[in-house]
Amino acid sequence: MRLGKNPTRPKTRILTAGEDACRLLEHLRGHGPDYLSGPQVQALRQIVLQNYYRDEKGRLRWRTADGGGLPPSSVAIISPYDVQARYARRGQVTRWKGFLVHLTESCADEGTNVITDVATTPATTNDAQALPGIHTRLQRRRLLPAEHLVDGGYTSLVHVAQAASEHQVTVTGPLPGNLTRQHRENQGFGRDDFHIDFDRQQVTCPQGQISKGWHGPYPTSSPTAAPLIVARFTKAQCQPCLVRNQCTTSRDSARNVGFPPRKLLDLQAQARAEQQSPAWQRRYAVRSGIEGTVNEFAHGHGMRQCRYHGHRKAHVQHVLTAIAVNVERLSVGLLPDELSPARPPTAFQNHLDHNGIPRLRSWRAVTS
Repeated sequence: MRLGKNPTRPKTRILTAGEDACRLLEHLRGHGPDYLSGPQVQALRQIVLQNYYRDEKGRLRWRTADGGGLPPSSVAIISPYDVQARYARRGQVTRWKGFLVHLTESCADEGTNVITDVATTPATTNDAQALPGIHTRLQRRRLLPAEHLVDGGYTSLVHVAQAASEHQVTVTGPLPGNLTRQHRENQGFGRDDFHIDFDRQQVTCPQGQISKGWHGPYPTSSPTAAPLIVARFTKAQCQPCLVRNQCTTSRDSARNVGFPPRKLLDLQAQARAEQQSPAWQRRYAVRSGIEGTVNEFAHGHGMRQCRYHGHRKAHVQHVLTAIAVNVERLSVGLLPDELSPARPPTAFQNHLDHNGIPRLRSWRAVTS
């Protein structure tokens, strides 16, 4: 049902459509279970359940976040034409309906850079969850790189460690920052101010108090989050502390310090230290070339418009698009010992250079 930009009596029309759908399902149910087994009827039934509910008086109501509750985006049907498409949101600006494509390309200094892997996932899938499958396919094709440059969405601590142990691949990308309140406000005692002794299973606070409890590691609900160890301090330790306000704002409880296991914690500390060095930033700047590749897919080949319905058919479109990009690149005919041509700067980059405004080094992509 389409309401248009300025519908008249929208709530009445929405409820009328819901009543019609419920009446249709009841009619089909009355003719036997065989009439309810078809994919279209099942899709209609799920759409009705996700958008309507019955109140305590049995009246049909439109679901909202406050009334009836809304289904999670990972299962919510957003189109009757493609029941596998999902709604996703990144940040405050980026929103789309459909699927998510992950592109991997070579970035050697010599020869032509080509697409080596294409992965299509539901739009609500976390980027880091696609990384193990990408490495498995690259290994099967004997195209696995020694170092894989990725953006911040793929740098889950768990998957970075998994890539190193299972595939001997160094995943290079910015790890998520410290999200504690103390770190955000740049004041108070954060986790890094506590000394962690894994051998004795103790944590020492900046004032010299030693934790009284060590629990975990606990598994987390997110498949991309590391297991968590929690060290607990008691009220008797924290309440008399003269600098307690710099550590915790809770009046009724003491401080708990959470951190991943030793191996992951060391990996996290090492990666965060490396990504501050100029050498790491120069090496990582090469990754910006993939942004041009995404632009080539989207604007040169219309990748963001699905020609087909369903996850599997959308993946076929993405693979065929990658083949077209590779054919176009290889047809240029660079010799193996020739360097790839430099990417021309964008109009915005030219504007910055013309006015003497410095721009980030990551914007200076020298290879395609």
